[in-house]
Amino acid sequence: MWIKRDAENLIGELGRQFPVVFVTGARQVGKTSILDHLFPDLSYVTLDDPARAAEAINAPQDFIDALKLPAIIDEAQYAPDLFRHIKLTVDRSKKKGQFFITGSQSFPLMQNLSESLAGRCGIVSLQPLSAHELKQGNKLSSVEDYISTGGFPALYAAKDTNRQHWYPSYIATYLERDVRNIMHVGSLRDFNRFLRAAAIRTAQTLSFADLARDVGVAPNTIKAWISVLEASHMILLLEPYYRSLGKRLVKSPKLYFLDTGLAANLMGLYSWQDIANSPMAGALWETYAFSQIQRRLFSQGINNPPLYYWRTKDGREVDFIIEKGGQFIVIEAKLTGAPTLDAAKGFNYFRNYYGENSVLKEYVVCRVKKDHAIGKDVKAVNGIQPVF
Repeated sequence: MWIKRDAENLIGELGRQFPVVFVTGARQVGKTSILDHLFPDLSYVTLDDPARAAEAINAPQDFIDALKLPAIIDEAQYAPDLFRHIKLTVDRSKKKGQFFITGSQSFPLMQNLSESLAGRCGIVSLQPLSAHELKQGNKLSSVEDYISTGGFPALYAAKDTNRQHWYPSYIATYLERDVRNIMHVGSLRDFNRFLRAAAIRTAQTLSFADLARDVGVAPNTIKAWISVLEASHMILLLEPYYRSLGKRLVKSPKLYFLDTGLAANLMGLYSWQDIANSPMAGALWETYAFSQIQRRLFSQGINNPPLYYWRTKDGREVDFIIEKGGQFIVIEAKLTGAPTLDAAKGFNYFRNYYGENSVLKEYVVCRVKKDHAIGKDVKAVNGIQPVF
């Protein structure tokens, strides 16, 4: 049964506005499936097929001329020079919605897109299924189960799918294919160890030196490998917010995995009970809150969302802030199921720092069954409904 994706309307809108729509995201998040669902009658070609990839690389214009347009081109990262020839085609036809393209690795692809298809391409960043999407599709048993399972569609496609078997296979495929394609990694064993060390640091301020020490490689290697995780949509680095007056604010990014199930599996935690009994429960809850906020913003077509964290050197902090016209939506993530106003004390510090009128809305993402107010301006939410 198809689970409706929040990005469906966005893809349709972009197809009516641009000649090219590019859907990017990690492997197995449903990029191909969403295009097949929306456009079942379009011609389709995948560059995952080595023969078709060779055609696209060796004779790109002939490859495009042979397509019946509009068309879906899957896994375009295998022929990045194709974009220059797509530009020539769409400039000649002047038609909207001619190419729907998917790709799993953002850095090389985005460089080629920006160089070749500026102003001609709408971009959709597709994430694993959100808790909201699963609830709408009657597939969400609980937020806790969602956190341990994650949002990859394959885990919900069949009842007998075992995530303890699925994730190791996914990770192995990722290591063998994407890592080798993005850059040369001398030791996959070291990279695997790095993956697990990075997972343990989800929702923490990133220190390249500390991570390098724990993995046993140079800090510059860690920087390159972090870029690999970003390029393949495994993680995002959340930057701190500061204005010129905020010279005292912490300026290191925080690392977040984009899927809690993947992060938990890399930690060796396979159920909510495992997570609840571990010291990582709070970090994974915060990672859940972050991922749901990001999914909501991405589904609205906001590919570079004004989302930050805020922390001063003396420890005053707010987990997430969203800037809107010089004001802010402020959000805390708390593991508790019975929040009090003490959970929102960071909001008061933030308001004192930037002014009483700086805050638009205040939320505490926590384990409540039903969203409700916990103060005059503060609302406790479970992160399922898209309130942000």
